[in-house]
Amino acid sequence: MRMNRVAIVGSGGSGKSHLARELGRILDAPVTHLDAVYFDDEWNPLPQDKFEAAQRELVAQPRWVIDGNYNSTLQVRLAACDTVVMMDVPTWMALWGIVSRQVRHGAGQHASGVYNRITWDVVRYVATYRRRMRPRVLAKIREYAAGKHVVFLTSRRQARRWLAQLQHG
Repeated sequence: MRMNRVAIVGSGGSGKSHLARELGRILDAPVTHLDAVYFDDEWNPLPQDKFEAAQRELVAQPRWVIDGNYNSTLQVRLAACDTVVMMDVPTWMALWGIVSRQVRHGAGQHASGVYNRITWDVVRYVATYRRRMRPRVLAKIREYAAGKHVVFLTSRRQARRWLAQLQHG
């Protein structure tokens, strides 16, 4: 199956941005990290209507890889994609991901698509993602991406294997 429009979702710290960069390279498709669209340099969020409009412009393109949850606008990406990748890692792995990313990259926004800002709200969101947000994301996938290719990756190792298969196969 040819992937042209890929939506990557999952908890913070699950590896979405890394997967998006690698997948974009393999598919030769433009990559958008939604954190870079949503936040300006001072961490001010884009107003909801402008954020949704920006995503509608992005998904109108013929090829793309977009990573980010943003459940309030998830249906925009799910309706337009041909493939959904759910980074469905355990909570401890996602928490480790946000901490190790902070250690590796430091705080702030980086050209590589890494948006690091660990606050108690971020820790709480990641710690409760599987219980609170995951069911809502899965419900939206069922509703807006029915019949589309959906890939569940439950570890970074599985993600690396999947990328290797795509690259070589």
